[in-house]
Amino acid sequence: MPKITHPHITSDPGICGGSAVIGGTRFPVRSVVAYVLHHGLTPEELVVRFPHLTLAQVHDALAYYYDNREEVEQEITENTERQVRERRAF
Repeated sequence: MPKITHPHITSDPGICGGSAVIGGTRFPVRSVVAYVLHHGLTPEELVVRFPHLTLAQVHDALAYYYDNREEVEQEITENTERQVRERRAF
């Protein structure tokens, strides 16, 4: 089976800790997943809220998620736990 590519998704250790992001932005795939799958926004609503994103980028981020679900879910869990710890510190 050929390797699946996601032309709008990049990962760089110097950007968002190496998390998968939409290329040319600091917008993590995990945030797209949160807005669309957890909060119920449509991809169209997401690009209205974040006009620097394109519909193609959002759909590619969702495709990346479905191809790498375990990895992205782990990032979501770790990010949520970190936010909880940071809130408790204040």
